[in-house]
Amino acid sequence: MKIIAALPAYNEEHSIAKLILKIKKKVDRVIVVDDGSTDATAEIAEALGATVLRHLQNLGYGTAIKTCFKAAKELNADAMVILDADAQHNPDDITSLLDKLKEGYDIVIGSRFLGNSKIPKYRKFGIGILNLAMRWDGVKVSDCQSGFRAYSKKAITEIDLHEKGMSVSTEILSQAKNKDLKISEVPIVCNYDVENPSTENPFVHGLSILLSIIRLIEFSRPLQFFGPIGISLFGAGIGFGIWVLKSFNFTGSIPLGPTLIMVLLILLGIFTLYTGIILHSVARLWLEKKTEDKSNYSTNTRDKRK
Repeated sequence: MKIIAALPAYNEEHSIAKLILKIKKKVDRVIVVDDGSTDATAEIAEALGATVLRHLQNLGYGTAIKTCFKAAKELNADAMVILDADAQHNPDDITSLLDKLKEGYDIVIGSRFLGNSKIPKYRKFGIGILNLAMRWDGVKVSDCQSGFRAYSKKAITEIDLHEKGMSVSTEILSQAKNKDLKISEVPIVCNYDVENPSTENPFVHGLSILLSIIRLIEFSRPLQFFGPIGISLFGAGIGFGIWVLKSFNFTGSIPLGPTLIMVLLILLGIFTLYTGIILHSVARLWLEKKTEDKSNYSTNTRDKRK
């Protein structure tokens, strides 16, 4: 097997050397995606024998991950491990991820919650909410935001990323669900006592990812997104209707305000459900067309090679 390790890196000169030296013992090739660093990250990585792919400016974590997948496809890798370049992840855990991959899984997540990581309480709370949101999308994992993952050849080939920010982690899992890729987790230890940790506001970061998850559900499973909303609105309308009937029986007159609210809620509920059904049909047709186009492209490519 050709196994590569990919590290998205932005100004990680303080940690990149030790990581590369340790990772080289575990894989066949190390790739560093230098996302517009202004320090010596790229130079150090190249000096230690890593393949460096440079972004001329900082394009974001999602774009760096996309570059990792592109490189793995071009190198025809059988497996790829992605981990952070800030030394939060222990390269020794690469072995357990790859061993799980060999069992037939397509994506193996290094879970901080299954290991003995001392996770800050605010992170536990935020990731817990995001995990619940991913369950709404049909993905049941303990650490949907872990950046330490291993991917099979099938996953490398099938996943096609679009997100530019940190929400790329959830986009990968959403696509994996849609493409029937097998997901598993193994315990890892994450070290938060590192030099130059992320300074991004955790509330803003978590909110942006949550909104991204909702957007992914809305796009990939519109009926699952609009259905509960429509049913809730319709149910609330029926509730107001019962109140209106009771008021009429008691007073002999129909209250105008509650009646208008009843009608509005029922109409909104029906409209929302109808929207979900229509978008569900459109999404299915789009996915079928995309799958057909991909199949035709693969067939044509094979024919040209022959």
